[in-house]
Amino acid sequence: MNQPQGFELVNGMFTNVNPFVAMFNPATPTKVSHVLASAYTTSAAALASIAAYSLLRGSKSVYFKKALKLTVISTFVFAVTTVAIGDFSGKFLAKYQPEKLAAMEWHFDTMREAPLIYGGLIDENHDIKYALKIPYALSILAGNRPNTEVIGLNEFPEEERPPLMIHYFFDLKVTNGVLLVLIPLLYMFRKKLPGKKPYPKWLLVCILALGPTAMVAIWLGWFLAEIGRQPWIVRGYMKVSEAATTSPNVGWMLLLFIILYLVLSVSAIKVLSRLFRNKSAEEEMKLLGLQGKGGSGQ
Repeated sequence: MNQPQGFELVNGMFTNVNPFVAMFNPATPTKVSHVLASAYTTSAAALASIAAYSLLRGSKSVYFKKALKLTVISTFVFAVTTVAIGDFSGKFLAKYQPEKLAAMEWHFDTMREAPLIYGGLIDENHDIKYALKIPYALSILAGNRPNTEVIGLNEFPEEERPPLMIHYFFDLKVTNGVLLVLIPLLYMFRKKLPGKKPYPKWLLVCILALGPTAMVAIWLGWFLAEIGRQPWIVRGYMKVSEAATTSPNVGWMLLLFIILYLVLSVSAIKVLSRLFRNKSAEEEMKLLGLQGKGGSGQ
């Protein structure tokens, strides 16, 4: 959809389709690795939130203290990996989807030494106000050099430009990514910060926010990827307006999927709540022979 290949377009029809060529297109390395890294980040962050919540409720168990350390450090490692892969994604966009990169950064004129724009407001004349402009940063993102030429939106017909609102999705995603790196860093350098408590409430509250922050970052990433491809559903070949279905069964399928996921969600919540209501994590570990000497107070 973002970098289509592996087919021929003959008289408006897709022919000679090769699924392997389609799947392993130039977008595959950055897209797949970015999704995997962000998924691991979110998983680690969610587990860190659970451990922080338990400590906030007053648990003194070594289980949650060790879980907090493992998951917060894992969140940091995976978040840094996600950020690094995001840098490669920026270079991919500069080469293969320059209109999306330009819309993300409200970049209209092709130029070198292009600044990166964070925040701000834009009017109908494309005048930008109240934004933070980081000199050379967009050129560096696009090609690792301050003098890299970045193609502007003015090079593309207006009807083929992505919505300018994706700028905010990108900014919010970057903000969340910074938080996913910064909060674990605060935990890792806790001993060098003021205060005597090893787990101060403010730090646990910040760690508790890691899970929702990571999940929102994933949503923002998908919004950026899919809305940023507009007006194309298959970039360069088919627009969304041409792909809209008139099938009468789509509504019923959507309803059935909603019901299915509601049933799965309720079932999972009930099973997990009964599991941990009957036995705590420490008791489960003791039954499995995983608890060290000294019990939960070790």
